[in-house]
Amino acid sequence: MKNFTISDGDTILFIGDSITDCGRRDTHMPLGDGYVSIFSELVTGRYPERDIRYINKGIGGNTVVDLQRRWHDDVLRQRPDKLVIKVGINDLYGHMNNVPDLAVPPDLYAAVFDELLQLTQSELGCPVLLLTPFYISTDKGRPGHRKTVLDLLPAYIGTVERMAEKYDTGLVNLQDIFQRHLEFRDPDYFCPEPVHPSRPGHLVMALALFDACSDGGH
Repeated sequence: MKNFTISDGDTILFIGDSITDCGRRDTHMPLGDGYVSIFSELVTGRYPERDIRYINKGIGGNTVVDLQRRWHDDVLRQRPDKLVIKVGINDLYGHMNNVPDLAVPPDLYAAVFDELLQLTQSELGCPVLLLTPFYISTDKGRPGHRKTVLDLLPAYIGTVERMAEKYDTGLVNLQDIFQRHLEFRDPDYFCPEPVHPSRPGHLVMALALFDACSDGGH
């Protein structure tokens, strides 16, 4: 993949849904109080000499189709040096519940994601890091809502993995990372419900992102 090490003078842009947003448009401007903010603090702590600009373009409730509608203004016009994309759980929920204007089945998710990365490659050519959607639960063996989500999730994660390979991007499989943590701690430690992490969950995300972006990270 292209080198994603954060260098002095870089602008790094994050785009996604509520997990990225985290109040960045109101009470926690401009970076939110989630993984984006924690990541910026980790980078500052490790590399105090580097002057990095962070842009958070997460919007709660967004799907990959919503990102497509605002890609020109919120990504291409910003001309970032690095780009982080995290989207998918709203797409899955809309599809699972057949919600009008929110349902994004796996084939549409893949097609739009492909278009966005192709456009980004041609217009910006900057390194991209993809974060997979995740669901912080171990209830796959129990019939019900959570099992349905966990059964559908691999189709969306698989798209992100294929896009990472096709476009030579970085990849952080957050589902795998959280499932590893759940071998040692209850899901409630990381989130009040499986979609939106609390502070410890966002810290896990930020550390995974930091590892992928740090000197020598993969």
